[in-house]
Amino acid sequence: MTKTNSIARRILGWKLNRWDRWYDYEKGIFIHNSEFQPEQNLGHAMLIVEKLEKIGYKFSNNGNSEVCFNNVKATGDTLAEAITNAAYNLVELNSVEDTSDIWAQLC
Repeated sequence: MTKTNSIARRILGWKLNRWDRWYDYEKGIFIHNSEFQPEQNLGHAMLIVEKLEKIGYKFSNNGNSEVCFNNVKATGDTLAEAITNAAYNLVELNSVEDTSDIWAQLC
C-alpha cells in the first residue's frame, strides 16, 4: 500500500470504491486516484493537516521542508512532501501500536 493510500484510509477515512477511486463518506463524493496527490499538491496536503488538526494534532512547520504533528517530525523536498511524510509516519506509528495491542489481547 502506498503512502497516499494509507493516508486516505487511515487519516481521511476514505473507502476504496474501485481500484482507481476513493469514496469520501463525509462529503458524499468519489475521488479518483489522480485527483488526490498530496506529495505534489499543497492544497491536497493541507486537507490532511485540517483533518489531523480536527482530531487534536498540532501542526507546525520549520520552513518549507520540515513539519511536525505533535512530536512526529518529517522532512521533504517541498512542504507538501514533508506533510505527506509526517502523516505517513503517524499512520505507521499507529499501525505498530495497534499491532502490539492486538498481541497483548491475544496472549
